[in-house]
Amino acid sequence: MTDFANEVKDRIASYPDETDMVKAAANFLQASTQPKYCYNFSWQDRPVIQYPQDIVAMQELIWQVKPDLIIETGIAHGGSLIFMASILAMLDMNDAIEAGTTLDPAKSNRKVLGIDIDIRAHNRAAIEAHPMYSRIEMIQGSSIDDDIVSQVKATASNYNRVLVCLDSNHTHEHVRAELEAYAPLTSVGSYCVVFDTLIEDMPADEYPDRTWGPGNNPKTAVWDYLKTHPEFEIDKAVADKLLITVAHDGFLKRVS
Repeated sequence: MTDFANEVKDRIASYPDETDMVKAAANFLQASTQPKYCYNFSWQDRPVIQYPQDIVAMQELIWQVKPDLIIETGIAHGGSLIFMASILAMLDMNDAIEAGTTLDPAKSNRKVLGIDIDIRAHNRAAIEAHPMYSRIEMIQGSSIDDDIVSQVKATASNYNRVLVCLDSNHTHEHVRAELEAYAPLTSVGSYCVVFDTLIEDMPADEYPDRTWGPGNNPKTAVWDYLKTHPEFEIDKAVADKLLITVAHDGFLKRVS
């Protein structure tokens, strides 16, 4: 590890004690939720619906893990699929440069697999028309339906390094079922990232039109899952670095 990398590591480790900064970040997250701040960003012209900090974090994790397959539940407008596919394309380009060969996208095995219960026609058309679509596969259906889970597992069996992102229905029950279905597909050393754990730390009336809230959300599902799954640990350094993130306690690293 370089001196600069060590400096970064030490700086991040000190952040939980920076109470003013931590509080300011938490206040911003709460203040920016109802104004839909995270809806303002796109990736290669598709709405991504993520905080910029989380986009950067995912880029870092993908570049670190170098997955062959990324599984994501929740598609929406497709910006996240496009984003992750573009990072996989950069990995392919990097591999080609290092090997001294010519990049042939058609021969790439890397893929993003997205699952959503409702892939709206206009979103599907926009994703399929995008230059990154050759690296994307989509499945429509509930991510916890037995048939859908079986399809995903069949696809994952053809890959060696798998990274998982869970970002669909945010109730405890649904995310808990997703964790049972998809977290085991995560490769050792890779991550299962559970988004929107911040719901646990929001006011009870923050989501009046939703079925989730404090006590019933992705973070409570993560905490429950980890009670019986020691093969995963929360990588707190990721959220400690970001501070502004929807995924506190959601960056789960598979360690065994």
